[in-house]
Amino acid sequence: MSELAQWDSFYVIVGSAAEALIGLQLVVVYAHSRKTTTACRRSRRRVRDADRRSFRGALLLSALQRVPWQAITPAAALWGPIGLSGVAYALIVTRRMRAQTVYHPEFEDWLFYAVLPLAAYATLALSAFAAPLHTRQALFGVGTAALLLLFVGVHNTWDSVAYRVLGNKPQ
Repeated sequence: MSELAQWDSFYVIVGSAAEALIGLQLVVVYAHSRKTTTACRRSRRRVRDADRRSFRGALLLSALQRVPWQAITPAAALWGPIGLSGVAYALIVTRRMRAQTVYHPEFEDWLFYAVLPLAAYATLALSAFAAPLHTRQALFGVGTAALLLLFVGVHNTWDSVAYRVLGNKPQ
């Protein structure tokens, strides 16, 4: 599968970055969680889960793309369910954002916690359906989804860490 082999280095880079950032996030969260109360930790669990989900998605896609598939269809058969479950999760996050009353989400919050993850996972799901007939374009779609998930994860992690460290000082 020469089309897939040409993406080898791209997924090594994206996967390594996602893996390193997951580890870094866990170190920061652990260090900060030792300083906060149990109630504060519970209230922020959902935010951390959304951050890590983006990194996990990028890492999973990178790992799947490194498998020496003989054809595109087995890989595409995995992209579809991942993309559809990601779309479902992005919709759940959107619903939670609308329902919460602690603060009023700004444009940037909607963009990085709802719109961009939804776009990434929808692109992945559509790439799965397009793969048999439009392999090259589907691979660009998967690459776009992986990179978008990585960037969303970086932004959201930075946002969460900044909130925990700068915006949540004890009174």
